[in-house]
This record gives sequence, structure tokens and C-alpha cells, in this order.
Amino acid sequence: QVHLVESGGGLVQAGGSLRLSCAASGSGLFVINYGDWYRQAPGSKREFVAGDRDSVRGRFTFSRDNDKKTMYLQMNNLKPEDTAVYYCNANIYHMTTGSTDYWGQGTQVTVSS
Repeated sequence: QVHLVESGGGLVQAGGSLRLSCAASGSGLFVINYGDWYRQAPGSKREFVAGDRDSVRGRFTFSRDNDKKTMYLQMNNLKPEDTAVYYCNANIYHMTTGSTDYWGQGTQVTVSS
């Protein structure tokens, strides 16, 4: 079993920056095949933010450290409309279970004006 744990969310003023982290942990040998970040604002659908398939999207930059099994989302010049719960998603290959998609629990980002 693999778990994704996000961190780095919080309250920031408009124009500020935050860096979210998503660490994969679990027993046995596993690797991250690919990953993404999504967000969901109240009353809205979950939407793609950035990931391996599109790592730089405007003010958002995705990266990952394979040795640390951690993904990151750098967010710059944040705006109030960026307020949402941010989730990481990863397709992970585990030596005993094969490839599986996992989601983190989400981390709240609130941008004040």
C-alpha cells in the first residue's frame, strides 16, 4: 500500500507564492510513473493544474524528485481565485501490485485579497 501526503498549503496574500509537496510512502519497492496536481474550489469540479504531461502552466510549475519520491507544485503570483483544495495524483508502480493510481488527502490553499 502506498500513501500520498500533501503539505505546504495555507493562507497567503495575493501576489505571494507557495510550494506544495506530495510525498509518497509505503512498504516495498515502488516508483512514481507519472503525477499531476489538481484543485477543487467550493461548488466547482476538480480541475487539472499541472503535472508530468504539462509541467509549466502559467504561474504554476510541476516538478518531482524521484529519489525522494516527492512531487512539488510551485505557485507564484497567487490570486484569490486560486483558493481551493489542492490534490496530488500519482500513478505508482509497486513491485507486488503493479500500477495503481493514488490520490492525496488534499491541502487547503487560501489566497486573501
